[in-house]
Amino acid sequence: MGDIQPDPSMEEILASIKRVIAEDGRAASAPGRGRNARAEPAPPPAPAAEEDVLELSDPVSEDDGIMSDDAATQSRRALAALAAMRKGEASEAEAPGSLSDGPLEAVVKDMLRPMLKAWLDERLPDMVEDLVTREIARITGKSL
Repeated sequence: MGDIQPDPSMEEILASIKRVIAEDGRAASAPGRGRNARAEPAPPPAPAAEEDVLELSDPVSEDDGIMSDDAATQSRRALAALAAMRKGEASEAEAPGSLSDGPLEAVVKDMLRPMLKAWLDERLPDMVEDLVTREIARITGKSL
């Protein structure tokens, strides 16, 4: 039967790799031999490449907007309505005994709040994911 040689150890493998790298380094730095071999001057170092830098010196004007004027106007109206509603809620909360928020309504709100939170926690992520998937499919024209 033939001689079975054990696998080289990690140290032997690393030493072999270092030896090959050192020999390659010496061969690359040694001048060529032969009749036409002469020492060529080292090429000048390449100029440092300019880094691509994005300069934000040009301000975006109103004309360069990403939304149409109609969409911007509708968005402003919706946000204004929301702000007005929040102000109305704040003033009602400050006014004790307001007509719209009686004792029964307050009890019902307190009872519904944890149930609504549990329902939203359970169903909202799936609803949002489904709606987003549908919207992406509608925009791209592909069924997901």
